[in-house]
Amino acid sequence: MLRLREAARLLGVSEMTVRRDLTGGPSQLACLGGYVFRAEAPGSAPRYALDTENASHILPKQEAARRAAALIDPGDTIFIDCGTTTPHLAAALPAGPMTVVCYALNIADIVCRRPETQVVLLGGLFYPSSATFYGEETLAQLRRLGIAKAFISAGGVDFERGVSCSHFHEVPVKQAAMSHARHSYLVADSSKFGQIRPAAFARLDAFERVLTDDGLSPADRARLEAIARERRGSGRARERTRPGGIRVK
Repeated sequence: MLRLREAARLLGVSEMTVRRDLTGGPSQLACLGGYVFRAEAPGSAPRYALDTENASHILPKQEAARRAAALIDPGDTIFIDCGTTTPHLAAALPAGPMTVVCYALNIADIVCRRPETQVVLLGGLFYPSSATFYGEETLAQLRRLGIAKAFISAGGVDFERGVSCSHFHEVPVKQAAMSHARHSYLVADSSKFGQIRPAAFARLDAFERVLTDDGLSPADRARLEAIARERRGSGRARERTRPGGIRVK
């Protein structure tokens, strides 16, 4: 595996030329998430290309990411999920010390350049389809960490079927991060609403907040607000019946 920019430097061409040549036809090499790797690598899955998805709905993704970044406080330990929306969150993180836990190369590549940032890159088998790592050690590492806020991505958000993604190996990681975090937030641009991907991993009401952009339809926004009100109501009920309960704002 080789960084895309390093491959371009060695060949004396632009990164765009390398990317175009690798995606323009059959090849033993592929380019995903800013890296060049052998196409037959274990876990490589067809046709979900990070580089292609990165170029879609950029402004809505940035808007959702900025709203998510506003929830982060100095000193937080946060989990940033994989995908093509969360890199915008990684780029929008506020200044100041924090710890970022991640399992995707495109996220690690951004946060490791930040000053005052401690980066925990979870290990495991590399999956080129989403530029992520996954294995039993990934989940074991997550169980040992104290995470204040988990920012979870999705490929599909449906009010009946819940929240889903394209890769089944991501499901245990997302669920473990949500389970171990004090607060869990869904970060998804409006194009994801009404979509259903193969790997379902959570109900919408499992998230404390849903961070999206202004492109959401009025009907969908109203449904989200109704879910939020119901969640707040159930949280108050739990507080009344369970000593020491923490109110969810």
